[in-house]
Amino acid sequence: MSAVFKKLLGHFRSLAEKLLDLKDAPHSLAGGVAIGMFIGFTPLFGVKTLLCIAAAYALRCNPLAAVIAVSLHDVVTPFWPVLLELEFKMGEFVLNILGGGGREPMPTHLHVHDVMKWTTFLDIGLPMLVGSVFLAVPGAAAGYFLTLPVFQRRAAKRAAKAP
Repeated sequence: MSAVFKKLLGHFRSLAEKLLDLKDAPHSLAGGVAIGMFIGFTPLFGVKTLLCIAAAYALRCNPLAAVIAVSLHDVVTPFWPVLLELEFKMGEFVLNILGGGGREPMPTHLHVHDVMKWTTFLDIGLPMLVGSVFLAVPGAAAGYFLTLPVFQRRAAKRAAKAP
């Protein structure tokens, strides 16, 4: 195993341990994980952490669990090109159905000055954002229902140790 891979694996293991060491209600922790997983699938790079914190406070879930979960979600970074294309195609499909199919196909070549235009966000970003919901909802549900029993067992062990 390469040193880089070992270091990366150690980083994710450390994040998972920090998540398990949090002290809060199991529902709050699992809700934070679900929020982190949901926002982790969105193409909102650069603001995911802030969105996790805000959503966790608004939904009364653990914000640290949300931030750790969105950081753990970075394990899919090598697959982002595939995920973004999938999100774009699903979002474009849904928007075509909702809009009556009148959307123009995406150009195959974009220039730098085209990327900085607001209309480019509507042509590319909006379909990706809409399509990301179809990956984010199952990911968030899986995150919640897989971690809730773990947090419940952890809370029961802590309660049994307390005098």
